[in-house]
Amino acid sequence: MVGGRCFHSSSKLPRNDKSHIAALILARGGSKGIPLKNIKMLAGVPLIGWVLRAAVDSGVFDSVWVSTDHDKIEEVAKAWGAQVHRRSPKVSRDFSSSVETIQEFLEHHKEVDIVCHFQATSPCLHPFHVKEALEKITVHGYDSVFAVVRRHQFRWKEQTVPFNLDPAKRPRRQDWPGELCENGSFYFAKKELIKKEGHLQLTYYEMLPEYSVDIDVDIDWPVAEQRVLRYGYFGKDTPEVVRLMFCNISGCLTDGKIFMSVSGEAMVSVNTRDTTGLRMLQEEQVEVGFFSAVEKVGKEPLNDLKSIVEKKKLEWKDVAFMGFDQADVKCLNLAGLSAVPDDAPAVAKKAAKYICRCAGGSGAVRDFTEHIRLQKQMAKSQREHDRIDRHNF
Repeated sequence: MVGGRCFHSSSKLPRNDKSHIAALILARGGSKGIPLKNIKMLAGVPLIGWVLRAAVDSGVFDSVWVSTDHDKIEEVAKAWGAQVHRRSPKVSRDFSSSVETIQEFLEHHKEVDIVCHFQATSPCLHPFHVKEALEKITVHGYDSVFAVVRRHQFRWKEQTVPFNLDPAKRPRRQDWPGELCENGSFYFAKKELIKKEGHLQLTYYEMLPEYSVDIDVDIDWPVAEQRVLRYGYFGKDTPEVVRLMFCNISGCLTDGKIFMSVSGEAMVSVNTRDTTGLRMLQEEQVEVGFFSAVEKVGKEPLNDLKSIVEKKKLEWKDVAFMGFDQADVKCLNLAGLSAVPDDAPAVAKKAAKYICRCAGGSGAVRDFTEHIRLQKQMAKSQREHDRIDRHNF
């Protein structure tokens, strides 16, 4: 099967031995092309999060690791379920190779028998890719497997000499099987291969072109974002689709400041990016409601908002909530989607499911509305994936 979907009766692959199988993502902090590329947000998820989610949800690994030299990458990796190996400066240089970095990892983790190296820059990886590829080692006895994609491209040398075709007998696409090219998604191997010991058997795992995304330069980012929304893996649970959003005016829609006019009237300033984002949500049939803690400082909004949710015959999983402070914590925990601005107190950040990249009154609401819309797109794609699964089954 080529990049197809296999159905297993268990989340674990059949194991012929007790080998320790480890997933490993290399994520150096000093990317030259795109600064901190590995944790840059792609469709609402850190780039490395897409690969980690597929690896963790595959259920085939004894451990999942990220090798990094950067504190922020370490923080994100742990948040997405990985353990962290702090690589040495020796293998964190611009010219350090992946093999050298993996060898160092194996020296520190001698319990590992099979290392599965994933590229963080391949965000359309799915658990079924991981399971099927790993079976080539654990079931079929190969020592190494790497990911490829089939390309139908005629290639030429610089001297205008054909490389893989006869121009006089140019074949039709359907008459030519094409060529297998590494797509960079992953490289699995027994540790003996990494240590270059003995005669080893290699094979490949073919992935379909739609899953073969490799982010190298910034211009690829918008293309990759659209591709991942259509073909990416969104997790075991369907992304939340909300029908109602509550937003705290103070600290979210505004920066918390109150201006007093000469006549004594209270005034606040609102960012037009935020109001545009709210209007876009309303156009997608998401109702938006506001509340303010200015007059009732410290009062929890839960009781007031709970009655609204019940009146509309909704559940809290259908609700998006944006709060700012300790009084909002219960609602942040209950809501299907919840967020706080980047400058919110730690107690609120801990309860929120999403932390915006902007401060209150400076685009945080727009950030959250775009996150909500992305979740809707992901849910639509997930439904399409499920439909294909049922058809194949």
